This record gives sequence, C-alpha cells and structure tokens, in this order.
Amino acid sequence: MNQDTDIYKDGTYLRQNPSWHEEDSRWKAKQIAKLLKQNNIVPSTICEIGCGAGEILNCLAIDYFGGTEFFGYDISPQAFEICTTKEKRNLHFFLEDPLDDDELAFDVAMAIDVFEHVEDYLGFLRKLKKLGTYKIFHIPLDLSVQTVLRGSPIMNARMSTGHIHYFTKETALATLDDAGYELVDHFYTSGSLDLRNRGWKANLLKLPRRMSFSIHEDFTARVLGGFSLMVLAK
Repeated sequence: MNQDTDIYKDGTYLRQNPSWHEEDSRWKAKQIAKLLKQNNIVPSTICEIGCGAGEILNCLAIDYFGGTEFFGYDISPQAFEICTTKEKRNLHFFLEDPLDDDELAFDVAMAIDVFEHVEDYLGFLRKLKKLGTYKIFHIPLDLSVQTVLRGSPIMNARMSTGHIHYFTKETALATLDDAGYELVDHFYTSGSLDLRNRGWKANLLKLPRRMSFSIHEDFTARVLGGFSLMVLAK
C-alpha cells in the first residue's frame, strides 16, 4: 500500500482534519455551480472522486441541482461513514475507487482538491479522463513568492493536509494539458478572501490581496498566494 493512501485509510487524515473540511463545502459548491452555469451545462449525473465527507455533493444536491443524480467515491472508511448519513434519493456514496471500473461514466466527473495528494498524479489524471464527459478540478495554488520565501505554508500543507505536489496557475494548467485534457474554462477562487477562520496571518494579508487582485489577478496569485484554480475540461 502506498504511503499517500495510508493516511486516508488508517484514520490519520481524520485525526489531523476532524471536520474533513466540511466548513468550506458550501463555498466550493457555489464555485462549481458558477462554473457549470457560465458554460450552460446542466448535468444529469455528477460524480466526485475523493469526495471526503460528501458535503460538497450534499450542498450541490440541495442548493443547485435537485434533478441531478450524484455519486461520491472515497477510499477512506472514516469519510465513508460520515457520507452515509447524507445519502438521499439522488445522492449515493461508495467506499471504492471508481477508476477501477471501466464501465462507469458520468456527465461530469469532479476532483476537488484531490490530485495534489496523489503520488502518480499524471497517471491518476489520465485514468480520470474516461470517467466523465466534462471534468471539474479545484486545484490549490500552493506556490507563490510569499509561500516560497516563508517556507512554512508549503510544509504545513504537506504535514496537515497531505499535499505532496505544489502548483502555480501555469503549472496546473500545463499538467492538465500534459494529461491530454482540453481546457474549456477556468477562474481563480479566493478562499483566503471569502472564507473565515483562516488564521491571523491570512487576515493580515486580506486587504493587500483584495486590492491587488482587483488590479491584476495573475500577479496577485503569483506573488501573494492564497488562491486556487477552478477548471472545466473535456
């Protein structure tokens, strides 16, 4: 068993992240709904690989796509236990890897904050291509001038949330291109500005980030950090 999957199966990840990031899920669901809406996509089926506690799918099912069928997959028994409490008529969860089943196919396949955790991330992305007509990725942009100079933010992401690969906007998009994806749309998401309780250091940077981002988005993400990338691909 690879070390990168051990922490999700043996309870380590849950101990380090007891909420499994459920507090961010409604905000992430809003970004996903925005991406689909601005590209006129109304899917009949959506799956999420690495769905964690399942709250993103739950929010999408309740707030945005009541007529859509949702399918969540995770390899963590602890996450699956949380997910099962949220199942409903159009929301289903599975303790398995959907990439092992060549017969599965959905209108939209999502990997939200996932492939930065995967040891063979290019192999993962190539296998994921067949899972959906459209693919949605949310990719943390851990690399910036600020995080490289300080060092600690990157190491904290590695130790607490299991990030083992680090991206800028340019390398994230190049990675998807290398894996054979056709890019349809993308935009920055600003968790550092929109979400609460990110810590006093993040709060200190809120004003300069907000002012700079309003002038030049790429420069701000590259220098100050604190952003992720939402991507729609085929």
